[in-house]
Amino acid sequence: KANGRHAVAWAAVLVLSGARRGGAYRVTTHAMTSLRHRRRLGGLTTGGLAAGTVEEAPAALAQLADEEDKDTRAAPQKMIPAVGSAALDWPRLGFEYRQTHSFVRYKFRDGAWDDGEELPGSTPEIPVHIGATALHYGQSLFEGLKAFHCKDGKVRLFRPHQNAKRMARGAERTLMQAPSEALFVDACKRVVRANLAYVPPYGSGGSLYVRPLLFGSGARIGLQPADAYDFIVLTTPVAAYYQGGLSPVKARVIDECDRAAPRGVGSVKLAGNYAPDLRPNLESKKLGYPIGLYLDAETRTFVEEFSTSNFFGIKENSYVTPQSSAILPSITNDALMTIAEHKLGLTVERRPVTFEEVADFDEVAACGTAVVITPVSDLVRDDAASLVFPKEDRQRRREEDESCAPSVGPVSKQLYEYMTEIQTGDRPDDFGWLVDVLDDDGP
Repeated sequence: KANGRHAVAWAAVLVLSGARRGGAYRVTTHAMTSLRHRRRLGGLTTGGLAAGTVEEAPAALAQLADEEDKDTRAAPQKMIPAVGSAALDWPRLGFEYRQTHSFVRYKFRDGAWDDGEELPGSTPEIPVHIGATALHYGQSLFEGLKAFHCKDGKVRLFRPHQNAKRMARGAERTLMQAPSEALFVDACKRVVRANLAYVPPYGSGGSLYVRPLLFGSGARIGLQPADAYDFIVLTTPVAAYYQGGLSPVKARVIDECDRAAPRGVGSVKLAGNYAPDLRPNLESKKLGYPIGLYLDAETRTFVEEFSTSNFFGIKENSYVTPQSSAILPSITNDALMTIAEHKLGLTVERRPVTFEEVADFDEVAACGTAVVITPVSDLVRDDAASLVFPKEDRQRRREEDESCAPSVGPVSKQLYEYMTEIQTGDRPDDFGWLVDVLDDDGP
C-alpha cells in the first residue's frame, strides 16, 4: 500500500533501524515514504529522535498513521481523463494553437523556483510586468516537443531531457535562470497528464505538441539580466503535418537576409531569432516556396539551415548535415543521425557543406519537431536552374517529362517511417528516447 497505516508501518520498520546513540535511534531519512512524512515527523528526521527516546517513536508513528487515514478519506480523488476524449476532429487539426484544459506556470523568485501551478486554459492571458526583460531585451527562450499516444495505450514524451539540456544552454548564453532538467521534464509530464483528453488517439496520426517557454519577468530599464523568471508549459493537439504521407516541397535560397551571425546566438532557441525570418519566409511562400534556406552570413557559400529546420542530405551511403556555430542543434536531426548510423548502416558526416556540393546530393530534406522530415524536390537560387531531388527525379525530368510529379527519396522515407514508428510505439525504442508521462521516476 502507498498510503495510510501500511505506509507508516513499513516506515516504522525502517526508521527504527540504525545505531543507538544515547538512548535514541538514528533515523534514516530515505526510509520515509514521502516528503510529507518527513515534514510531519519533524525532529525524527534530523539525525535522531530529537526530544524523545526510541520508546516514544511508536506513538509518534501511530499518530502519523491516524492523520494519514483521515487525509486519505478526506482528499478527493482526481479523475484522469481518457486519452483523446476531447470532441475534436483529430485527422484535421492542422498545426495551430488550440485551447486545452490547462497549462502550467513556475516562478523563479528570490533565488529559487516554486512548485508551480496549473492554470485553466480558458484564461490563457498572464500578467507581465511592463518592465520585463523579455519585452525590452529579448530574454525569452522556447522549446518544442511532442507527446504521443502509443500502441500499448501509454502516453509518452519524445526526448524531453534533450530539450531541457538545450534550454539550459540557451539560458547560460543569455544569462537567464533555467529550470533544472528534473523540473523541466516534470513540468512537461504534468501538463500532458492534465491534458490527456487532448492527446490525439493512437492511429489518428496526431500528437500533443508541448511548448515550454522561459522568459525574464523581472523589471529592468538598464541593460542587465532579470532577477525573476517565469517558466510556462502549454500544449496544443496537432495532426500529422503531412496528410497521407510525406510531401516534397520547393525551397528557395534566401540571399537578401541572414538568419544568424557567425558568433551570434543562432545556436540557441532564442525567441528573437525567429522574428527576422518572418518577412523573408512570407515572401518565399508568396513566390511558391514553402521553406527558405539560409547560407552562412560571412561568405554566403556554406549551407546552414532552413528557416525553422535543420538541413540534411543523402550522398551515396552518407547522411550529411552542416556543421556551424550558427546552427541550432536539432533534437530531431540528432535522432535521425542515430537511426541512419545504427539502423540503416549509413555513414554520418557532420561537417561544413558548400552550396556547390548540394548539387551532387541524392536527396535533400529539412528536419524538425513539427514535420520530422520535409523532403525537398526543388532548390532554387536567384535565376539559376533548380537543383532537383531525389536523383531519380533529376534523371526523369532530364530524359522524360519536365513536369513529372516529385517523389520522396528512398532514404528519407525510411528515416521518416523508422522515427515515427518509434514515437508511436510501433517499433521498439532501442535508444530509450520515450518517457512515460505517468511514470514519476522517468529515465
